Amino acid sequence: MLAGLGWAAVNLPGWARFRAALARPAQVQRSLLRSYLERQRDTAFGREHGFARLSSYEDYAAAVPPRSYAQLEPWILRAARGEPGVLTAEPVLRLEPTSGSTRAAKWIPYTAGLQAELRRAVAPWLCDLVRREPGLALGRAYWSVSPAAGFAPTPPEGTVVPVGFEDDTAYLGGLAQRLAAATLAVPSTVRHVADVESFRYVTLLFLLQARDLALVSVWHPSFLTLLLEALPRHFERLVADLRAGTLGPPEALPASVAAPLQARLRPAPRRAAEIARAGPLDVAAIWPRLRVVSAWAEAHAALPAAQLRRRLGSRVRIEPKGLLATEACVSIPWGERRVLAVRSHLFELEQADGRLVPAERAEDGGEYAVVVTTAGGLWRYRMHDRVRVRGFVGRAPALEFLGKQDHVCDRRGEKLHEAFVAAALGPLLAAAGARFALLAPEEDERGCGYTLFVELEASPGPSVGLALEAEAALCANPHYAHARRLGQLRALGLFVVARGGEEAWLRRATADGRRAGDVKPLLLSPRDDWAGLLEGRRPR
Repeated sequence: MLAGLGWAAVNLPGWARFRAALARPAQVQRSLLRSYLERQRDTAFGREHGFARLSSYEDYAAAVPPRSYAQLEPWILRAARGEPGVLTAEPVLRLEPTSGSTRAAKWIPYTAGLQAELRRAVAPWLCDLVRREPGLALGRAYWSVSPAAGFAPTPPEGTVVPVGFEDDTAYLGGLAQRLAAATLAVPSTVRHVADVESFRYVTLLFLLQARDLALVSVWHPSFLTLLLEALPRHFERLVADLRAGTLGPPEALPASVAAPLQARLRPAPRRAAEIARAGPLDVAAIWPRLRVVSAWAEAHAALPAAQLRRRLGSRVRIEPKGLLATEACVSIPWGERRVLAVRSHLFELEQADGRLVPAERAEDGGEYAVVVTTAGGLWRYRMHDRVRVRGFVGRAPALEFLGKQDHVCDRRGEKLHEAFVAAALGPLLAAAGARFALLAPEEDERGCGYTLFVELEASPGPSVGLALEAEAALCANPHYAHARRLGQLRALGLFVVARGGEEAWLRRATADGRRAGDVKPLLLSPRDDWAGLLEGRRPR
């Protein structure tokens, strides 16, 4: 409780500064730019781009072209190999691997300045959350830690900078990290449990200890859904371990992992009896003080978020996360909206015609791609995230995440984009009560076509009528409709997933070593082998 109150108090000044910044985002953003140019003028990147001669946003935009990760990678690799002053004057403290949704590992440099920028986003978000839900400061929290299953991506050759953070609080650094860690219900050591079912077991055991659990923060909502679905499978064993203060996961743990976890457990017979009376399905009885779950809930994440909402019941509120990536924090929850993190980084928005405008000049209802400059050395970095402006908070734009700009399927010229597919099929799937859905191409001797893989909350499964409606919605894309008319694509197929759709999808998405937190929720997949990975049938 003391750590929680201290954590809230530490965040209060950041909340006040952010609130004031919402009224003057242009001035705040120009101040950030001046700071970047002044501090990094003598870096290799700054000298090559003439930072010493730049004095305005227009100068900066003319001197530094927007870049993809591939275009910044040679600079990042120089810093990774120990060369000082490449992208930033500050030393690179860590390289954090991320793959986004559609590409191989990227290596994001973290500096003390970038950690400070992230704190300037997290502080106002958490303080605003506690202001609306005061009880959160008095209870424990669970910030999801992905299991270390699979294999970690291999660092670039010659890398001397440490790779990766131990847990989500480490992104913050300093006092904020220590206070946040002191409020956690589940120790970060849990991430070293490689077997996924054992990982869920151990995580549940620590969560069951925490009667005062008040806040859960996960990335993909299905992460928590799958965790809760594991509770009935292991309920009696969990209650027995809780009663005795022991640790008995399905798969034995190495001593180096088991010992520090066992040291955190104590016999809790009264708590075990309380949980036994509640049963494995009553979330409100198990965690009576749980009030907020923070998770992705926009674009394709809306479907699994709705499923999780039904599982948690009416007492627990799901708060949609802002647009937060390994590279940068773009928006944070603020009341009922997600507002631009104006104090964290320099933001530009790319229009459909390719022109970039400062974020504070965004138009209500406009759709843009996000370009960001950070203290970690990402200069005019294209994040490939598409957003729509949904009004303003003060003068700062509130943003809705639409999907990945660069996530496209194009087998026969159909040019299906993730954002379009999510908008076209989302309402249909929500109305049908889908708990899992995925659109993917399939090719065989009959040619190429798309299949909608769907798992519903209730029986019977989806009918072919859903496929016809989905096909009509996809034909709003003229490229898809043209490919269908020409016979380049056959009619949309339907695959009824019997069970475990999210589980299979997440298992496949993390099979290459990606952490669950790095896997963005997507409705469109370019893979064509899902029929062999999902259990189900094709209706006649």
